[in-house]
Amino acid sequence: MKKLLLIPVFFFGVLFTGNDSKAQLLDNVYEIEHTPMRRPIPYRFLREADVMWKKRVWRVIDLREKINLNLYYPTEPIDDRMSLIDLLLWGIPNEGLTAYSIDDDRFKQPLSRTQVETNMGAGDENVTYQDENGDEQVQTVHKDVTSSEVKQYWLKEDWFFDNQHSTMEVRIIGLCPIRFYVKGDGGDEGAEVRKSMAFWIYFPEVRRILANHEVFNNGNDAERRTFDDIFFKRYFNSYIIKISNVYDDRSVSDYSLGIQSLLEAERLKKEITDYEQDLWEY
Repeated sequence: MKKLLLIPVFFFGVLFTGNDSKAQLLDNVYEIEHTPMRRPIPYRFLREADVMWKKRVWRVIDLREKINLNLYYPTEPIDDRMSLIDLLLWGIPNEGLTAYSIDDDRFKQPLSRTQVETNMGAGDENVTYQDENGDEQVQTVHKDVTSSEVKQYWLKEDWFFDNQHSTMEVRIIGLCPIRFYVKGDGGDEGAEVRKSMAFWIYFPEVRRILANHEVFNNGNDAERRTFDDIFFKRYFNSYIIKISNVYDDRSVSDYSLGIQSLLEAERLKKEITDYEQDLWEY
């Protein structure tokens, strides 16, 4: 009798266990626990008296360069993977991340969620088309945010020499996505590709979110870096577009064009590295 009573109990136990396991499918060989619990890499404590020299630099990260592709893809979120712009747009309504106006990179004018979407190209627009009679008609359509239009980022950062530790360091202050979009009908000869700034993000505020999301690693799926690792360890390529100067912080493009702008950017970059080297005597 005891054996007969144990059979249905065991049977129902198997049923319940099977239902629980089916409801908790794991699309991996192990449960990922490290990245969601990570914290940003802390900066070293810095006093004003320790800063012997400092320069403010604005630079561009072009996502079309091969080394920067992991910041652009995937263009649509794949499970827990998303591009940098999708992460920023997700963080604004879900994590309380603040977006600031493009008119001032000093983070004084916060933007609403609607303003952010408008700057990203969302909203109603009039589209002209020809009907079956050949007459031109105008129709109002709603355009959603297209995150794949963001193909560049502007970085605002401070380079400084820490006299206490005798090292040259850099800390990012702000981050701004740049949209590339087609103005007008794609079939018109007058259509052109334009670019515009979307919004500024105060980088120290967004670091917590960046540290909890992985970036694809081509060499090893088990060793994926986070977005915070990419910026903290400088795993990206960029070029300088502006450096603090007496001429109202004018940009490189204000006094040079084409290849000369790139050469000027390299010269400014060399000035920063040469300053550190000139402090040492060999």
